[in-house]
Amino acid sequence: MANTKSAVKRNRQALKRNARNVAVKGTIKDALKAARAAIATGDAAKAKAAIAAATSTLAKAATKGVLHSKNASRRIGRLAHEASKKLAAPAAK
Repeated sequence: MANTKSAVKRNRQALKRNARNVAVKGTIKDALKAARAAIATGDAAKAKAAIAAATSTLAKAATKGVLHSKNASRRIGRLAHEASKKLAAPAAK
C-alpha cells in the first residue's frame, strides 16, 4: 500500500489509465476481428469500410499512447497486406 499522498494519487491514476487502456485494447481487437471477417467474406466494399475503421482505431490508440506508433503501423500494414492478397482480382492467364 502507498504510504504518501503522492503515491496514493499515482496509484489512483495508474488504475484509471489501466482501465482506459484495457478498454481501448478491447476496441482494437473488435475492430481487427471485424475487418478480418469482412476480408474473409470477399466483399470489397464491406472490407474497405471495416479496414478504414480498424485503421482509425489503431491510429487513435497510437496517438493516445495505448500502443506504440510502430506497433500500430505494423498492424495496419499487415491488415492491408492481408486485404490486398485476399481481395485482389485473380490474374488472367
